[in-house]
Amino acid sequence: MEEKPVFGLVRPENDIHTLGLTTVSNLLEDCGSKIIIGDHVVVKCISNISSISNRSYLKKWIDVNNINRLGFSYRLDPKDGQYIFGKFYNFLESENLLQNNGGVIKGVYFSGLPKTCELIKKDFGEKVVTFIGDETMIETLTKLGISKSNIKDELIEGSKYDNFRMEFAKDFIQKGDYHFIKAVKNSSYSNYGTRKDTIEERLFNHKKVTDLPLVRAHVGPYNENRQEAIKLFKNWLKILSETKYLDIVSIGSSQLSQSNFGEEWNGKTNGGGVPINSEEDLIGIYEAGRPMLMRTYSGTNKTQELAEVYERTINICWHALSFWWFNKMDGRGPHDVKTNLRNHLETLQIIARHNKPFEPNISHHFSFRGADDVTYVLSSYLACIAAKKNGIKKIVLQIMLNTPKSTWGIQDLAKARAILNLIRELEDDNFKVFLQPRAGLDYFSPNLNKARHQLAAVTAMMDDIEPERPDSPDIIHVVSFCEAVELATPPFINESIQIVLASLEEYRKLKKAHPNIMLDLNKEVEPRMLYLYNTVKKIRKIIESNIMEPYSYEGLYEVLRRGILNAPYIWECRNEFEEAIRYKTRLINGASVLVYNDNKPVNIIEKVKNSFEIKLHQ
Repeated sequence: MEEKPVFGLVRPENDIHTLGLTTVSNLLEDCGSKIIIGDHVVVKCISNISSISNRSYLKKWIDVNNINRLGFSYRLDPKDGQYIFGKFYNFLESENLLQNNGGVIKGVYFSGLPKTCELIKKDFGEKVVTFIGDETMIETLTKLGISKSNIKDELIEGSKYDNFRMEFAKDFIQKGDYHFIKAVKNSSYSNYGTRKDTIEERLFNHKKVTDLPLVRAHVGPYNENRQEAIKLFKNWLKILSETKYLDIVSIGSSQLSQSNFGEEWNGKTNGGGVPINSEEDLIGIYEAGRPMLMRTYSGTNKTQELAEVYERTINICWHALSFWWFNKMDGRGPHDVKTNLRNHLETLQIIARHNKPFEPNISHHFSFRGADDVTYVLSSYLACIAAKKNGIKKIVLQIMLNTPKSTWGIQDLAKARAILNLIRELEDDNFKVFLQPRAGLDYFSPNLNKARHQLAAVTAMMDDIEPERPDSPDIIHVVSFCEAVELATPPFINESIQIVLASLEEYRKLKKAHPNIMLDLNKEVEPRMLYLYNTVKKIRKIIESNIMEPYSYEGLYEVLRRGILNAPYIWECRNEFEEAIRYKTRLINGASVLVYNDNKPVNIIEKVKNSFEIKLHQ
């Protein structure tokens, strides 16, 4: 009888990155393996493995739990990772724990940054299997030695759509025809590139000549010398405006630009990004980038004031706000959550007064903190209702796909379609939605050719969100394929846009030639989409029946405080939001699902109802 794999997953104390361990743990459990994740004692022992007592404790931990495979995770500095893992492997060898020395450990695995993996392979060769984090679920399980017979059918089935898109993408990139795609000309209207130009007018005229989307990209070099950084940025903008692939520049401003605009920065850490610190900086940037439209981050401190600054300097084409985020809870701003919500609702009224669109920059921030799919959909929905009530007439609906990156494509589509259907129901003569999907923040491989494949594959998924609309999506936020390795310079940005636009055209031709592709896909997506849609509609009704002013800043604060929105992995304000972190999530059939400690799914509707009953009876 084959020995059952028992994996011990460990990390040193100084690396708090645990999401990858959790994801791998869930995958292995689904395949029948037993998982033991090192607790705080094990973590401390790993960090000081020279200690005789720590080595003894680790040996006992391995023995008592019958561990026969070990996975080690370290995602910080490569040299540190090489040194720390080297000491760990030396411990396994010197204590005769490895199979080739008569020990019980049959496999050793390392997960970390690409450079760290490179150093580990140089030191240990085939003795250690390395993971750089861009592996698919099937690739991960195969590298971990899990036989195909032990991989659940739904894992294999769930990958069919993802595998189909990746095969399309590989073939598409290999042909190389995307290099020849030309920029779309949409400059025939009188306001083009002037201070009267708007995203709505740009989009309207764009759709007269093409079904392809407008393109937004994040742009922003960094240099410690502030003036040199701005000079380089203006040069980049000139290049991008001349090549004409990019329609909307998303200014990659620094953290200090967002938190301390107009103040003295001496002694403060900038944190990367373009160090913009005056209205004169912004006006110069606007002039350098014309005729491209521009947008930038909201302020984390002077949110209302900076919204007005962006209007009079860069003629911002739309504003983005994060509601529950960019404050003390995620360490990105100075305010508590309630104050942040109040500031953002007041800023919505400023945006409405200028008749500009609003982008809810929200759902993926919940996902970054381990939220379930219902929270992902609900948070965007509530934000859009609040926006409409505060006078907003246009929504730029950003949907970040691949978040978490191990999500199955069919689940991504279900979330995207559920959000879009819910928010399109809010549309009327005075409220319009523009769809803007994007790839996940940490989706791309450090292998640039593989990253090109990934960009084409995720673009295909964007086209499947609203397949009944030939001109959807309206806008694509293009994440440059190089961003796992290096900063996106103009050549990388332009090539990324070419990949996106050309792959859309090619994928649409493929679907037209094979209509059954969408019929089969819709059968897979529809049940999950309907579940998310109906669940969120019910939750809205419960909220509105139990919170007096649900779309005020106090009401939206209550939604988080009561745990109606979930964020299990927030690190600050945990006592304040104990209900939001009460349950964990895990991937089930490629979806992020809220579960109890025994991994059984939580009944979301009952949980929401109970959140009010418990509070009312306290």
